[in-house]
Amino acid sequence: MAHRVTLIPGDGIGPELADATRRVLDASGVAFDWEVQDAGEGVMAQYGTPLPEHVLESIRRNKVALKGPITTPVGSGFRSVNVTLRQTLGLYANLRPARSIKGLETRYDDVDLVIVRENTEDLYAGIEHMVGPDAAESIKIITRAASERIARFAFEYAVANGRRKVTAVHKANIMKLSDGLFLESCRTVAADYEGRIEFEDRIVDNMCMQLVQKPELYDVMVLPNLYGDIVSDLCAGLVGGLGVAPGANIGIEASVFEPVHGSAPKYAGLDKANPTALILSGVLMLRHLGEQDAAVRVETALRDVIAEGAHTTYDLGGSTGTAGFADAIIERLGTSAGAAS
Repeated sequence: MAHRVTLIPGDGIGPELADATRRVLDASGVAFDWEVQDAGEGVMAQYGTPLPEHVLESIRRNKVALKGPITTPVGSGFRSVNVTLRQTLGLYANLRPARSIKGLETRYDDVDLVIVRENTEDLYAGIEHMVGPDAAESIKIITRAASERIARFAFEYAVANGRRKVTAVHKANIMKLSDGLFLESCRTVAADYEGRIEFEDRIVDNMCMQLVQKPELYDVMVLPNLYGDIVSDLCAGLVGGLGVAPGANIGIEASVFEPVHGSAPKYAGLDKANPTALILSGVLMLRHLGEQDAAVRVETALRDVIAEGAHTTYDLGGSTGTAGFADAIIERLGTSAGAAS
């Protein structure tokens, strides 16, 4: 039976990346029934919102969505579609792996980190207002329920994937109540995994320094929303940048898979953009759907193409276009399938 999946191409470079990723996933041998839904700047004039209700209903109905990048205006305009999706659908866990890829020149080898970011509260709750004409106030929300839930997700992920350690990241030395509650919640959950998964905590600024000095010391990190956003970009920088950084937003009723990077509108339609992050997000989706073998084959094919270097996009050091890069991965998938048979 085919997996019915909502596909949101996004805007900017999103449609090109979505087309490349869709073709690669279709070539994996897994059957998909794609329900394409448009969201973002392109639908504002028609619906008065970048995220029409019928898009949300599609995700609720199908339980799984693959989403390309969507532009978020800076400083004004509509609120982030990504944040709205996470809060509206209760996508409480943001999973962002960062793993070295052979063939990408970086300062580090063998980085293998997983960022688990709480996705629904903290300063991203969007509770802010002006205090007179010259000051603004933003309210930080941290709850025990959400903190314990994301901590348990991180520990369960570590157990299920053979990881060794979870590090809680916070600023409880300064924000003693809010971040203090987050840390306390993580410690409470960690006690249930004692003897199976190691637990430690780090102050967020020190964590950033530690990651650029000795990333090999860390494994799974669990963080409140804002720190998770920042630290996940830092970790992406350790392995080659946002162009190779996948993401998953997991909830109880639905899950949305998307790249970490933005929509890069100046490159739209040029067949230059790198689809690696969205393809790897598709790999996370395959694992979520229980298609473990296909996930391994797609990720291996992608990594092989990058390692060989003959058919990579410009940002990866090559001159192949978005579609050509996908073609090379599809060809590699066909080769590996033939070898396996």
